[in-house]
Amino acid sequence: MVTREQKMEKKALFFDIDGTLLSEVTGEVPASALKALERALENGHLTFINTGRTWCALPAVFKRMPFSGYVCGCGTYIQFGDEVLLKRSIPVERGDEIVKVLRENQADMILEGTEDCFVPERLSRFERLEGTRRYFKQMGLGIERYAEHGGLEFDKFVFYTDEKSGREAIFENLSRDMDLMDRRNGFYEAAPKGYSKGTGIAFILEHFGMKREDAYVFGDSSNDLAMFQAVPHAVAMGAHDPILDPYTEFVTRTVEEDGLEYAMEHYGLI
Repeated sequence: MVTREQKMEKKALFFDIDGTLLSEVTGEVPASALKALERALENGHLTFINTGRTWCALPAVFKRMPFSGYVCGCGTYIQFGDEVLLKRSIPVERGDEIVKVLRENQADMILEGTEDCFVPERLSRFERLEGTRRYFKQMGLGIERYAEHGGLEFDKFVFYTDEKSGREAIFENLSRDMDLMDRRNGFYEAAPKGYSKGTGIAFILEHFGMKREDAYVFGDSSNDLAMFQAVPHAVAMGAHDPILDPYTEFVTRTVEEDGLEYAMEHYGLI
């Protein structure tokens, strides 16, 4: 039984977006999740979005929701209120080299920065990339400069490969200073070494003088693994990638079944 005193102690809550906050079935954030976030803030807790998306690619609706702050770009950008606490970009020279290596080895990429994202100028053979291009265009992103133009500042990137791609050469080059996340089916996410959703949590906890036990994470996919490994209180949504299971403390309901509210009530956070 969670006592009232335990319930009211300040905690830090970290939420993934797709499949966690945002239903991939309805395309909406359930009213129950919004209500739960508001109640968490009323109870004195800190609430954070923790996403692989960079700041510019975060839809405006999430910037208007009841969050204390944001961990974006796999921990490369951290904002609390209106204050930017951390920002880490890939050096421009290294960024140009990364694009060259990917292109030489028949891979395509999307470079993700704080202010803009950069897609290839030419049409890609990877339909998933083209789907993201269309999505970014709706947000006004990826239309002024292209990945091949060089001299770009970006925080992280994703790349797409298939049987034509020289993955071994790509991995050998990137492993020098990048951490790679296998998002399956030839799709990879890359961030500077030492930066992840997990390090973003560690930064916030240190900044506010909180312990690992004070943090709760909520996610559903393979790119949430670093979050789940970072703290003991890890909540997997009802529909989630099995890769999270070894690190999951509690499995809640699906997004559509008010999973966030259910989990936060389970832990006495609201």
